[in-house]
Parts: sequence; C-alpha cells; structure tokens
Amino acid sequence: MGARGHHRIRSHRAVNPQPTPADRRRVPRRMWTAAAPIGSRHPEAHRYPAGMRIEERLWRTRGWLWVVVVGLFLSGVTAFPLEIEVRWLLRAVDPIADQVPALVTWIEQVHVGLVETGDRYPFMRYGTDWLAFAHLVLAVAFWGPLRDPVRNVWVVQLGMIACVGIVPLALICGPLRQIPWFWTMVDLSFAVGAFPPLWFAYRHIRAIEAQQARLAGPTHSLTSETSGSARP
Repeated sequence: MGARGHHRIRSHRAVNPQPTPADRRRVPRRMWTAAAPIGSRHPEAHRYPAGMRIEERLWRTRGWLWVVVVGLFLSGVTAFPLEIEVRWLLRAVDPIADQVPALVTWIEQVHVGLVETGDRYPFMRYGTDWLAFAHLVLAVAFWGPLRDPVRNVWVVQLGMIACVGIVPLALICGPLRQIPWFWTMVDLSFAVGAFPPLWFAYRHIRAIEAQQARLAGPTHSLTSETSGSARP
C-alpha cells in the first residue's frame, strides 16, 4: 500500500474518530452505544442499543421461538384424537355443570357431533388430520429461524401475520358456524398467546442484525478505502 493509501486511512480516521475513554466518560453510555457508526449499512441500527451481547440475544430469541414450537407441536398432536379428548373434557367439567351450564352443554354438543360424524361419515375426520398435520409442519418451519434467525426472520413475520389473521377469522366465521361467543374467546387466545413470544423474538432478531451491521460498518469502510488506494 502506497503513501496515498496511508493518507486515505488517516483521513478516514480523522473524519470518523473513535470515542476515547475520556469522551465516553463525558457522554452517557446509552448515547454512544446506541449510535450507529458512520458507514453502517443497516438503516435501523440506531434503534437498537448495543448493551446486550449478540450471544445473549440469540439465546433469548431461541427461547421465545421454542415456546411457539412447543405450542404448535402440542396443538398438532392433540388434534388427532379429538373424540377421546372431548370425552375426557366432558367428564372433567361434569362436576361444575351447575355453575357453567352453557359450557357443559356446548361440550356435550361437540362430543355428540364428533361421535355421530365419526360413525356415519368417518372420512370427515380426515379434515382434522390435515389440520393436525398443518400445525406440525408449521412447527418444523421454525427450525429455520432457530438455526439462523436473521436469515429466516420471514418465518417469524409469517407467524405474526397468522396470529393477526386469527382475529377476523374467529370473529367472522365463528358466528357463521354457530360457535358460542365464549368459545370464540378460546380461539382468540391462540393469537394472544402466540403473538407476544413471536414479537419478542422478532425484536431480538432485528437487534442482532443491527449489531452485526454496527460491527461490520467500520471494517467495511476501511476495506473500501484500502481497496480504492490499490487501484492505479
């Protein structure tokens, strides 16, 4: 590297000086850690403070994603033996039939419908088999963000969109299918339960992406200056 290259690197450092310990004592820590360096390629790097390490954010991201994966897996597995599960549920709520008669009546109606449909039209159960399979497939899809959250963040975004879509689906189709209002609330609880962990994971993923861009920014700038000086 010639004198011109050394001059450019010195000029770059003069224009973009690194904060000294004295500067950091004068400026609050949250200000100089949250600011994105000049040359950062991430447009939202300034939104995410650098106080938390990337490894810790990865650990928290995967923790929240595992909550969703376990929920999807349990929802899928329990969608296969519906008749047996509803029978158990009916026995469990029978002692409180006087306190919640509407709930017990609804569970009895569902149980009768499952039994009669299974006896007369067993092929109808094939639809709930596909429902269970869909939940298991969604659980497997989250293996991508578990391995590489930044590259596969779109899976988390898709999950949040699905949670939002549950609300109009339950509120519109529920009354059309004569679903009681209290059971519609149960359906809405899936969105309420799944959206927060997805949102927390999404925020950590974006923060990881911003921190990676923050770390790569100065190196990228110096590399560009050095490669430019090597040209004739």
